[in-house]
Amino acid sequence: MDRLSSMAVFVKASDLGSFAATAEAMGMSPQMVAKHVVFLEDRLGTALLHRTTRRQSLTDVGRAFYDRCKQLLSDVEAAESIAHDMRSQPKGVLRVNAPVTFGSYSLAPFVTRYLDRYPGMQIDLTLNDRFVDPLEEGFEVMVRIGEVDDPSLVALPLTPYRLIVCASPDYLLRRGSPRTPSDLEQHDCLVYGEGPSSIPCRWQFTRWGKTEEVGAAGRIRSNDWKALLHAAIAGYGITLGPETVLNAEISAGRLVQVLPDHEGPFRPMHVVYPFGRRPTAKVQSFVEALIDEFGPDAPK
Repeated sequence: MDRLSSMAVFVKASDLGSFAATAEAMGMSPQMVAKHVVFLEDRLGTALLHRTTRRQSLTDVGRAFYDRCKQLLSDVEAAESIAHDMRSQPKGVLRVNAPVTFGSYSLAPFVTRYLDRYPGMQIDLTLNDRFVDPLEEGFEVMVRIGEVDDPSLVALPLTPYRLIVCASPDYLLRRGSPRTPSDLEQHDCLVYGEGPSSIPCRWQFTRWGKTEEVGAAGRIRSNDWKALLHAAIAGYGITLGPETVLNAEISAGRLVQVLPDHEGPFRPMHVVYPFGRRPTAKVQSFVEALIDEFGPDAPK
């Protein structure tokens, strides 16, 4: 038998004073009420109720046990109520993980707008570009760039992560504008990458169904794309970066798109969360808002 169920029956029997009244109140037979009480007595090795044909009363142990059972059942009810509220109303701390560049430039502004909408929410946002296991590290929602092939995760598509090539007007005035991807090999490219500069960097472009890959090299290399963006705006070279970020710099006149008739690299992007039971309201609301803003059907 389930201990909590038996405790609930015992408390009800103590309150109502008879097995018959308890049976009627809880929709079970008097015999089943007795089985629940006997189950607890056998487990504890002592009597909880003095029972006669006319009346019943709590033993000393039964009275102490009754008080603790009542408190425990009240705590369980409160815990279930909290869980229900959290499932129906977004509330609490949500741990989110995302890639650094997307997280800094696109996700962070989204998070502040989300918090304005849900004042009961708090976001713990971690940004890194390494592989993250949400179950091991406790993340409830993640944004992943690339394919997701993991049965332990629910993956919902976002707009693909597209990269374009840009340079400042000043740089293009001094060095000229590349007309083909191979022209980039004669320019200062701002290289994103980890490790020594001896490791070659390759940029890939597609036009009319044909793919071309060229070497990218220059005087500046960094594992932080923000540094490369600042260098591009300052006129130190050509950068390959996310379209969503660079469009704002293009609109402001700080950068100009290079090779606009060639499609740069792009990768699928997903919002993911651990597979299991129906997600809580905080997860559900965050995922839905993320898809509304960054999903395939979101306004461009």
